[in-house]
Amino acid sequence: MRIKILGISGSPIENSNTDRALQIALAATGYQTEFIKLSDYTVGPCNACLGCTETNRCVLKDDGIMLTEKAYKANALIIAGWTPYASIDSRTKAFMERLYALRHRHGLMHGKPGAAIVTSTIPEGLEGMAPAGDLGIGAIENHMRAEGMHFVGGVQVADNVPCIHCGDDRQCAHSSLKSIYGRDATIAQVGIKRPEESPATMAALEKLGKDIGAAVYG
Repeated sequence: MRIKILGISGSPIENSNTDRALQIALAATGYQTEFIKLSDYTVGPCNACLGCTETNRCVLKDDGIMLTEKAYKANALIIAGWTPYASIDSRTKAFMERLYALRHRHGLMHGKPGAAIVTSTIPEGLEGMAPAGDLGIGAIENHMRAEGMHFVGGVQVADNVPCIHCGDDRQCAHSSLKSIYGRDATIAQVGIKRPEESPATMAALEKLGKDIGAAVYG
């Protein structure tokens, strides 16, 4: 049997930090991988209708059915999301909700290795700010554990505030740049964050990928 690791990215930004962090981990697994960017598909949230109880197949007619089937057929799953408003993003959450269809009677995700990658603009341990990265990792971990999966681990990745693209950080009264880093902060001072430029982040992502590969082999 050919082993396949499925990677799901909830980021809508082209070639985002979330995408690349996930791809780094996937490359380290040592197995065949597939990368899915949720913004390329239409995936609605669970309607809580229980129409999937007899068939383990969602009744919503969108791409969620196909993606759920991919998750079921994969040997392991890495979910990568980002944290707007200090919680996991809506695309990633909708994907996780749709995996509920696989639970009934058979627990079709039970025992499958899984891992989490979360990008966050809020630095870890920043006093006075919500622990967005921890909350994002927790959302994915809790989902996987609820489905009976084997949660291997999670990695937080430093991300960029939208202000670096907006260019109006000097005038906006609600700038994320200033609320996180201080009212005198500038884009030049904070810098642009990329996972490839952090040796610690790269090491953590590669280790996560290797751990997922080992969990599948084991």
